[in-house]
Amino acid sequence: LYVAGAPLVEGDVNLSDDADDTGTLYMSGTVTGPNGEPVTDAILHIWHAHSMGWYSHFDPTREQTPFNNRRRIKLGKDGRYSFHSKMPNGYSVPPGGATDQLMKAVGRHGNRPAHVHFFVEAPGYRTLTTQINFGNRIP
Repeated sequence: LYVAGAPLVEGDVNLSDDADDTGTLYMSGTVTGPNGEPVTDAILHIWHAHSMGWYSHFDPTREQTPFNNRRRIKLGKDGRYSFHSKMPNGYSVPPGGATDQLMKAVGRHGNRPAHVHFFVEAPGYRTLTTQINFGNRIP
């Protein structure tokens, strides 16, 4: 559910454009290389769903503004980032849909915990794709 072209920003960033009925998420850290060195000139792509489990650009209600909870953060020479947004909730695949049926057939469920997605790109490094899960918060 990545969308290219999110706003490119610097500093302590607010990802959320829209009001949402959930708490605030604060995150900060440093992007480092394999030897612990700060990665300079990195771009950190961040995106997540809102409290009802929908991502901007894919929200069937069309209530979210474009790029809500989506940003690209340009990091400085120290590799540091910080952002805040509205806390996402988990979500489930559509009940009865093909993915739900497949998951049940293999003895699994289609629930996703609350999470935030990341791409990290920097000159001289391979692009990293990862996410952070927060537990099983499904509305």
